Amino acid sequence: MNHDDLNHWSKRAADWASDYHRNLRNRPVRAPLLPGAIARQLPATAPDAPEPMEAIFADFERIVPPGMTHWQHPRFFAYFPANAAPASMLAEQLANAMACQGMLWQTSPAATEIEQVMVGWLRGALGLPAGFVGTIHDSATTATLSAILTMREQALGFQSNISGMHGKVLRIYASAQTHSSVDKAVRVAGIGQDNLVKVATDDSFSMRPDALDAAIRADLALGMLPAGVVLCAGGTSIGAFDRIGDCIAVAKAHGLPVHVDAAWAGSAMICPEFRALWAGIEGADSIVFNPHKWLGVQFDCAIQFLRDPGPQVKTLGLRPSYLETAGREEIVNFNEWTVPLGRRFRALKLWFTLRAYGLDGLRARIRNHVQWAQASCTALAALPGVKIITQPILSLYTFALADDAQTERLLHRINDDGRIYLTQTLHEGRYVIRVQVGQFDCTQADVMMIAQVVAELIGD
Repeated sequence: MNHDDLNHWSKRAADWASDYHRNLRNRPVRAPLLPGAIARQLPATAPDAPEPMEAIFADFERIVPPGMTHWQHPRFFAYFPANAAPASMLAEQLANAMACQGMLWQTSPAATEIEQVMVGWLRGALGLPAGFVGTIHDSATTATLSAILTMREQALGFQSNISGMHGKVLRIYASAQTHSSVDKAVRVAGIGQDNLVKVATDDSFSMRPDALDAAIRADLALGMLPAGVVLCAGGTSIGAFDRIGDCIAVAKAHGLPVHVDAAWAGSAMICPEFRALWAGIEGADSIVFNPHKWLGVQFDCAIQFLRDPGPQVKTLGLRPSYLETAGREEIVNFNEWTVPLGRRFRALKLWFTLRAYGLDGLRARIRNHVQWAQASCTALAALPGVKIITQPILSLYTFALADDAQTERLLHRINDDGRIYLTQTLHEGRYVIRVQVGQFDCTQADVMMIAQVVAELIGD
């Protein structure tokens, strides 16, 4: 295949994509397949001779779409969305065509500088103070790992990267509502799962500031070394928010840095009326949110805001001679802010999406999703046998039937039915079904189908 062939097949792929999205509502959201069904349709070994693109594309159409869970389906209400607005898709095509490696400013000046400007645009859109700067990661998991590695180095005087931890017992504090990426980060950072302290929460499942203070004091009394606090702004399970400002005040009283995981809910903060949920956020040292979850920017794209990038660059930055830019020693090289050396041109899709829809257009979508989630929750609550377990926080809520077994059977029936897709979580030891509204192209009718499907399936 050469570039002339690519021109033809790119147009064919664009036509296919248009048809795919136009007819997506007609597909089941989740593939009704068993493990191994796709692999059995593929040869066991790679071909020795080139194959015609006609055959390759035909196999794609035959095998791949029927075997996919369709994340862009307007009735995908599971997990959190990984949206891909049309403007974002277009930007990804262009970024893929240039195929840059943005590890240094000099390897892709436009990628670096547009990233800097996009971080500034989003900082303003979310109402954060002007002093915050930041970078784009692949996901919130990587951003959180970067923050916790930085906490480790700060606590140990930036020596553990060089000489190791030498038996030092560091402690990181978070609530049980934080994402499992925090658990992964303390493991990868060498701090250890046992040293992630899950702080008690109140009746709204928010971290209790007094419990945080008590946990830190108890560890200090035992000779342990508190290293940092991770707060939750819109937890994955039920959407819980820690009391951000109050908990930051406790952390700062002990001289500890704070990272806030707002991976999902951060996008909603482009709407000023929702910012009370993370009041006090301006005191954080690090904040992550994912535009690919709720702003329509194609996966992968996670923004980490930093009050001061110096400690993170000191933790993660390496500049051997072959990565120097002659005469530009103080230029920003974003690989020094992140774990990977290689970097994609993720800022391009942010630039296209923010311009193509505008903040007002994105705000309207988020406000609709919040309103429609509330309406669907009200409709579900009216069904006999359905109990709302956690009320909507933004566009996320949970429900259940009388017991775990009935609830689990209902979820399997819902997802096998294919009209909508939901997932489960455990809340206070109970098996519950999550509903999260956030698909870029969903309509009110799509969202209200949740109650319709549940009513039909529990009534059979």
